[in-house]
Amino acid sequence: MKVYESEKIKNIAFLGHSNSGKTTLADSIIYCCGEADRIGKTADGTAILDFDPEEKKRGCSVSTSVYSLETGDQKINLIDAPGLFDFAGGISEALTAADCAVITISGKSGITVGARQCYDKARAANKAVAFFVGKLDSSHAHFYRVISSLVGSYGAVVCPVIVPYVVDDAVKCYVNLVENQAYSFSGTKATKCDMPSSSDIDGMRDMLLEAVASADEALMEKYFEGETFTPEEILRGLKAGMASGDICPVYCGVQQTGEAISFLVDGILNIMPSAGKANSAESESAALVFKTIADPFVGKLSYFKVLGGEVKGDMRLKNNRTGEEERIAKVMALKGGKQEDVEKVPFGDIGCVSKLSGTVTGDTLSVSGKISLDAVDFPKPTLKAAIYPVKKGDEEKISSGLARICEEDPSLEVYTDSETHEQIIVTLGDQHTDVVLSKLKAKFGCEAKLEEPKIAYRETIKKSVKAQGRHKKQSGGHGQFGDVWIEFEPCDSDELIFEEKVFGGAVPKNFFPAVEKGLRDSAQSGVLAGFKMVGIKATLYDGSYHPVDSSEMAFKTAASLAFKEGVTNANPVLLEPIYTLNVIVPDEMLGDVIGDINKRRGRIIGMEPGENKMQNLTAEVPIAEMGDFSTAMRAISQGMATFTTEFARYEEVPAAIMQKVIEKVKSE
Repeated sequence: MKVYESEKIKNIAFLGHSNSGKTTLADSIIYCCGEADRIGKTADGTAILDFDPEEKKRGCSVSTSVYSLETGDQKINLIDAPGLFDFAGGISEALTAADCAVITISGKSGITVGARQCYDKARAANKAVAFFVGKLDSSHAHFYRVISSLVGSYGAVVCPVIVPYVVDDAVKCYVNLVENQAYSFSGTKATKCDMPSSSDIDGMRDMLLEAVASADEALMEKYFEGETFTPEEILRGLKAGMASGDICPVYCGVQQTGEAISFLVDGILNIMPSAGKANSAESESAALVFKTIADPFVGKLSYFKVLGGEVKGDMRLKNNRTGEEERIAKVMALKGGKQEDVEKVPFGDIGCVSKLSGTVTGDTLSVSGKISLDAVDFPKPTLKAAIYPVKKGDEEKISSGLARICEEDPSLEVYTDSETHEQIIVTLGDQHTDVVLSKLKAKFGCEAKLEEPKIAYRETIKKSVKAQGRHKKQSGGHGQFGDVWIEFEPCDSDELIFEEKVFGGAVPKNFFPAVEKGLRDSAQSGVLAGFKMVGIKATLYDGSYHPVDSSEMAFKTAASLAFKEGVTNANPVLLEPIYTLNVIVPDEMLGDVIGDINKRRGRIIGMEPGENKMQNLTAEVPIAEMGDFSTAMRAISQGMATFTTEFARYEEVPAAIMQKVIEKVKSE
């Protein structure tokens, strides 16, 4: 593969709702450009860009893939991102590397939540956007209904370029509005045909001309003077409009047959922003790692985009985050699941390198090590589960495997809960979790099972009591003797507070530390269900000792006895962690979300309007009720709601629930 100037490189992300046909569209482009002998199918595992075993098994994309395609005198890097919400981290990776996003929409399904979210993310990332309305061979596909929805959602930026002529729900030909010429298709082969008479097509042509006129002052003057635009002028207007974000061109066709796909390829080559136009080159070589593949058999591959100078083999670059130097052994172009050696990767281009020891996704590599580029913005995972080995002894294999999976999937979080000592995984959803478990088994040879994470409850007391702890034991020789009177009372503290008010030497001072140690050790396991006790003040006020038999151990034991008796009689209760919940949800779904929170014993504490007809909702909810909240929010909001949680405080568990918790703990 030869080296291209940045102005001749196009980095295109293919985004869309799951099953909208984006992976097949990318495969179709590869076929149309002569680099494949057929168009792959995701359902039967033959798609070029769905090469991961998990993707072949599931028949859908679960991670971002890249294919470097040469056509004419230009290079197109096709970046295919997953469509399922559970793998939204792939969209973040794709948009980091891309200069333009093509959002696929099924002509049958129309604009979906996933398509809307992709558009919003692409716009937020400041990327040019185009739409492709596909699957027009499906029954009930309706291109013009989709166009109407797009205009209703996004207004005048929507600009049709290729439109179908439909008779009796079947596409008879496609009209290239730039040329004002109709074409019939046999597979990918296009043949000019007579222009059909259609008011729909006339309306689409008017939309195109208005859009390009608005993007170019000279064209605006010609438009108002009633002059006709040449195809070259229309392309110039489209190119300027895409670069400024004022135009989102709309293409269409049939992905699986390649019908009208050549028009989209022409659009990519002629009007979509190039890598050279989207960035400004720096003299120093610098690259951002936007994706990592950590495979125990193949090794570690780092996908990068060059954002300064060039990257080539035998180069040494420093990692901005670690300060460590990395040797670039050789650089490669990506061909889906394969790699091809190249001399160098120039500014604006995408490549990959193997065996970077200390570099992870989001790191910047540069000659000086001082350049820091914006890291990949991954979505925050919210679905928690405790993970355990199916076979005893596999704990280390699971921990090691999860660490490797986290390298290639930063949207996965793994940590050990310091209180329950469980290993917790946090994912974007059920399917994300399922893929993690599947990878552990397939790649790292260990099976794992999931359980609801344990809740770190607390115990405390609600009234003051006085209790005696007396330890006396005689078994030949020196005996053991310790006797204490301790007052226990509620207080506001996270740890046990110890005081002494002993008069007249009833308990010698040298035994005070032993008494305190006995109390603190006892507070680690409460009397109700063995949870840590908080909010207790213990005051040693009396006792007795034996000049020979008393010892630190005896007084420690006596303090433990006093603790158990006193706390048991001090009306002990369970405390549960309460979290502050912040939800961003569409206006029309606010009522359903509030209803769900109320069912979880939550309290709404605030609401305020957000942007784009969204509401910002704040509530306080017991974490014990939040196990399936992530799944419920996705169902209620069709994936449009987002939320975060943060620990707030502990509160007393209602009596009816407290008894159930105690019984559950004792049965485990």
